[in-house]
Amino acid sequence: MKIPVSGDCGQRPVQIAGSRVRRWRRGALAALLLIPASMPAWGQESVPTRHFTLANPAELTDADAEKIYKRISNELVRGYQLSDHPAARSYQRWRRFNRAPYRSGPHGERFVNHYANGVGHDAYGALKEGETMPVGAVIAKDSFAVTRAGEVYSGPLFLMEKMPEGFNSAGHDWRYTMIMPDGSIFGVTKGPDSQKVEFCQKCHQTAGEGNDHLFFVPERYRIPPAE
Repeated sequence: MKIPVSGDCGQRPVQIAGSRVRRWRRGALAALLLIPASMPAWGQESVPTRHFTLANPAELTDADAEKIYKRISNELVRGYQLSDHPAARSYQRWRRFNRAPYRSGPHGERFVNHYANGVGHDAYGALKEGETMPVGAVIAKDSFAVTRAGEVYSGPLFLMEKMPEGFNSAGHDWRYTMIMPDGSIFGVTKGPDSQKVEFCQKCHQTAGEGNDHLFFVPERYRIPPAE
């Protein structure tokens, strides 16, 4: 089975700056949001938290990325929990599938981590061609961004939940939810602001039906099943 990993989904990075926000917010958004053309930007109502600034962002190593994540992970969770979404409260207790955060093209070049809940973690780690994840499986990817200037910002929590057959055949019955760093819900498939997360489905469709529309952790970062 050829396992697709996070790529750019054929999308062109663009810079987006908010024209109606205060000067410091405009700078933050312009520096942060190097995103695929179809991925929406944060609006005026939801600006990411800036944590600290790195001295040499161009020399960032995997170990550095992991240190950043450990330093800010509690704050990420606190923000996501404001949504009251059950996964936001529990996902960091699920199995993690990567050794260190890595830059993901489909997620706006943000650093992401892969988690899967108890229903889905065994299948996610050993999915074979033609198989699908069990109903109730949830995959969570938290994120943060590092700008060219070395500023570290919180990113969204991306959720995929496998729904019963017939929920959304075009999307292989995945429900996508995007939770912003302040806990606001950006969009939910077949729920509030569903159109805002259509880009998630379109991107994951490129992974193919044989992989259940899933991208997996790049091999360099993957934790072997025995660990």
